[in-house]
Amino acid sequence: MAGKKGSSPNVYAYFKVDGDKVSRIKKVCSRCGKGTYMSEHKDRNTCGKCGLTEFKQ
Repeated sequence: MAGKKGSSPNVYAYFKVDGDKVSRIKKVCSRCGKGTYMSEHKDRNTCGKCGLTEFKQ
């Protein structure tokens, strides 16, 4: 069994639950499609799978 006892899963970093509604927090990669999320940096969003980089304005 991996991880520390009592640690929360990373899935909570990707979704937000408001009552009965679930919404995505992180941006989905436009090249890879659903299921691939982009990491957030200070000045850009980057996909770890395909390497797509979108710079923030």
